[in-house]
Amino acid sequence: MQTSNEQIGVPCAILRGGTSKGIYFKAADLPPPGAQRDRLLMAVLGAQDLLQIDGLGGSRLVTAKLAIVGPPTHPQADVDYTYGIVPPGQGRVVYTSNCGNISAGVGPFAIDAGLVDARGADTPVRIHNTNTGKLLVAHVPVADGGARVAGDFAIPGVPGTGARIFMDYRGTVGAKTGRGMPTGRAQDRITLSDGRAFDTSLCDVGNPCVFVAAQALGLSGSELPDQIDANAPLLATLKELRARAAALLGLCGDWREADTASPALPLVVLVAPPAGYADAQGRTVPAEAMDLRARLVFYGRCHESMAGTGAICTSACASVAGSVVQQATRPEGERVAPASLHIGHPLGAMRVEVQGHARADEPLVFEALGFARTARRLMDGVAWVPRSVLEG
Repeated sequence: MQTSNEQIGVPCAILRGGTSKGIYFKAADLPPPGAQRDRLLMAVLGAQDLLQIDGLGGSRLVTAKLAIVGPPTHPQADVDYTYGIVPPGQGRVVYTSNCGNISAGVGPFAIDAGLVDARGADTPVRIHNTNTGKLLVAHVPVADGGARVAGDFAIPGVPGTGARIFMDYRGTVGAKTGRGMPTGRAQDRITLSDGRAFDTSLCDVGNPCVFVAAQALGLSGSELPDQIDANAPLLATLKELRARAAALLGLCGDWREADTASPALPLVVLVAPPAGYADAQGRTVPAEAMDLRARLVFYGRCHESMAGTGAICTSACASVAGSVVQQATRPEGERVAPASLHIGHPLGAMRVEVQGHARADEPLVFEALGFARTARRLMDGVAWVPRSVLEG
């Protein structure tokens, strides 16, 4: 760390990983895990106000993220990676989940920071995600000893093209609960306090998610984030649905404790069969480009596109006979492309490579499960925080 009379400087980099943006740190440049480190991270991003005006967070959930990367503690990993998010205005840093998009930046960051040697034209980086204890593998294109940036691969929600990074998520089944289908059932009926009941599917791959049909909530499935975020009755319903699902998953003792005990998980995903719609930028997304529609809600807001781990869990659940997701998904022989699932989200259609079939009462095993992302280093520098942050 660097110091001045009143501030402390912390080396870091800003990367866009997939459709998110975050602050990436080397673990050696931070205090050890604990209250002091949390105070520093909250100060770097700006935890106290919705605009994050006094920090580097971007005032949106997809830009209020961070990654801490360091030497591995897992024998089969090249690096340890801890994901955190500083939700705007909440005054806290949350570590309970992983982020698929931020994960896509970990391999390039580790290579460029000298934590992993570049090897050949494509360097596999074995990443131990400490939030879930699971291993994922990033296949990072490299050139001249560093991660490549230029390429012809495009992803919905990011302008232009970049080098294709493939993220292998086969090792993330049972990320938080130890089981792909934690209840052993393809569907679970969740009844709310007002007596309304919803058929859901609970799946835990990448991150645990609770899936519910958009139609059951009175939605078409093509709603955009602004419409969902402005629908207070809907958000209240989803809040209780999520909380009760958290209790079913064992993430909290009582559903009323979910906001404190498990504020991030499970993610809520609304699913609907394929249909054309206009995305958040007014572009037409035809039904032929997708195998189902999905809208993901976390921290009480709709994701602007689709969380990477949410896409992984959606694809895994679509492979489970009788699940809510499978019922909304185009039959396998009619899909957009073989051995894949195309998810229509608010900024286009995302492709996930998936091969495998399963029953809810059996372990989920996949021959392929992953997606391709791009990432780009935006800045290297020093983030300055008041010295008083470390003093408590």
